[in-house]
This record gives sequence, structure tokens and C-alpha cells, in this order.
Amino acid sequence: MRLLHTSDWHLGRSFHGVGMLDAQRSFIDQLVAFVRDEAVDVVLIAGDVYDRALPGVDVVGLLDDALVRLTGAGAQVVLTSGNHDSAIRLGFASRLLERGGVHLRTRLDELDQPVLLPLDPAGDTGPVLAIYGIPWLEPRLVAEQLGVGTASHFEVTRAATERIRADVQHRRVTRTVHSVVLAHTFASGGISSDSERDLSIGGVGAVPLDLFDGFDYTALGHLHGRQELSAAVRYSGSPLAYSFSEAKHKKGSWLVEVDAAGIGEVREVLWEPPRNLAVLRGKLEDLLESEDFAWAEGAYCQITLTDPARPAQAMDRLRTRFPDTLVLGFDPDGPGAGPKASYSSRLAEADDDLSVCCGFLEHVRGRAASDAESAVLAEALEAVRLEGASL
Repeated sequence: MRLLHTSDWHLGRSFHGVGMLDAQRSFIDQLVAFVRDEAVDVVLIAGDVYDRALPGVDVVGLLDDALVRLTGAGAQVVLTSGNHDSAIRLGFASRLLERGGVHLRTRLDELDQPVLLPLDPAGDTGPVLAIYGIPWLEPRLVAEQLGVGTASHFEVTRAATERIRADVQHRRVTRTVHSVVLAHTFASGGISSDSERDLSIGGVGAVPLDLFDGFDYTALGHLHGRQELSAAVRYSGSPLAYSFSEAKHKKGSWLVEVDAAGIGEVREVLWEPPRNLAVLRGKLEDLLESEDFAWAEGAYCQITLTDPARPAQAMDRLRTRFPDTLVLGFDPDGPGAGPKASYSSRLAEADDDLSVCCGFLEHVRGRAASDAESAVLAEALEAVRLEGASL
């Protein structure tokens, strides 16, 4: 049996104002083709299926299309909810969908209700794969239901995994059971990136890796970088980059082989990005002229200019070569880049209205007013003075 571990689809997300539905459709096309070509039996989605609790109609339609195509390609789907999803909305019609091979695990009362898949023809007595789903657990909301006194990520996750572990042990009394757990959480040892949002107010509540001891494989979601925390605990990462901090990620999934003896080979699967990301830094003229940056001309770009003074019309000029520049920053190099007096202190030293206006202009755009700009400002100030004198 083959399992494909995915997570963090974030359907409906945008990238610095650019809609990503087309890119997400491209990923789903690759996913369906891989499932068909590699005879994948089960696709796992470990949370954050949507990017919003209230996804748009077109976003819901995209998930609907993906589930129909995946089951049509011969795979069952097991998914759980993440902190971006509405567990109630995502879990709608779960009993009906189960008949079609789509298994939703979004409720606490389903923690110890696995999806059971036989691993040999022996029927009810042979080895079985039990797939459990831990939906995103908000400690303040679920602590009482899980019977814990402290509303922390550690305590509620421990209670959830103990409930699952008890069910596994009960089933092992009569047959061989291999267990797979989906969980959307921040397990200690993972490496975060900018596009993961905090799991709790004031910071991320990490849970220790040993909470997942004893399970044959734990398919984690939440962190967007694919990574192996242990042989049996892994993050698949997001299928697409959702921040420039992910520019160096190789997006993909894990293909997990399972047979009657348990978990076998686990190998990486890579997805082809629809657009590359480029994080560039340098002086404006170098960026516009050097062949070293030619590779980034078709990429989404985050650019930091290091010119001592902020160039005029920097974004417009950059977009003549890098049309998809989405983020522009300034970090001047050189003698003029040292600490400067605060805006308020410079304002206090201004001796006339023109100095105030020119100082403001320099403050907001990072370079002094030119002679022509100073002349326009002086003319405007004189017009205001004359109008006031005539009243």
C-alpha cells in the first residue's frame, strides 16, 4: 500500500497580493497525475486545506474538483483540519463522503475512530493499517472536552495521542495493527518560516516529539518546509511557496510504503513550482544591467536596494527587467548609511516651512528633494501664503 503525505494546501491564499488559484490548480494537476502513475492508495492531507475559515465559492469548488479527481484516480483521501480551517465547515457531510473514499477527521469524538485499511487478503483477522486524524486543537476550547486541567498545546496534544494510543493497543489484542497519525501542530525540532502564523497568542506552542512515540508514522502539517524530525515523524511542507522565506525550499511530499510487516521505504516526491522566487540584493544599476540576475527575470521578486541614496522611481525601473517585483526594500550601504538623527529632532531644527516640507519628503522616500522639487514646494507655499493674506 502506498500513502502520499501532504499538508498545508492553503487553497485560496494569495502571495503578496497575487492570487494563487491557478498555481494551486497546477499543483493539483501534478498531484492527480502522480497518484495515477504511481498507484497511490491513500492521499493524506494534514491540515490547513483552506487558507480561511470562510473560503470563497471558487476555492471550495477547487477542493471539490481535487477530491473527485483523486478518488477517480484510484486513491482514498484522509484529511484533518488545521488552524486555518473551520473544522465544522470542513467536516460537513463527512459520513456521506466516507462512502466515496474521502475520510474527514475534524472532530474530537473521532480521535479514536481510525480509517481501517486491510494490508492482506486475510480479511478481519489479518494485519490492518489504522489511520487516525488529530484536528487542530485550540487549547482553550478543547481542554475541558479532553479532560485536562491546563489549557496548553502540550496537554491537549498529549491527551489526544493517549486516546489514540489506547485504541491502537485495544485493537492489537486481536490482530496486527500498524498506525499512522495525522496532526497539524508545531512539534519541537521543526524549522519554521515566515508564512506560518502563530498557534497561540504571544508565540508558537511547540509540543515535544516523544508525544508521537509508538506510532508507525506521524504525518505532520503546519510548517511549510518539508523535513524529517525522525524516521517516523515528518513534515511534508506546503506544496507551494507562500512567503519569500521559502524561496530555497524544494516543495514536495513523502511517499510512504506500507505492507503487512509495517512501514517500509519513505521517499521524497518533488513538485514543479509554477513560478520561481527570487530574493535579490544590490545597487539599482547593477540589478538592471548584470547578467548574473538574468535568471530572475521571470520570477516573483523580493528586492533590497543598497544604494546610498534611495533612487527615484525605483520600482518602475526595476519592473522594466523584473516585471513581477512584489516587495521592494532599502538597506543603504556606504558612508551615508550610518545612523541618522530622528525625524522629530530634524523637524525641530527646521527654520522655515520649506525646510519642514523638504525634510518630510526626505523622510518618507529616503533621499533629499531636488532643486526642481524644492522650487515647486516653495511656489506652493507662497501660493498658500498669498491666499491666506487675502482672507
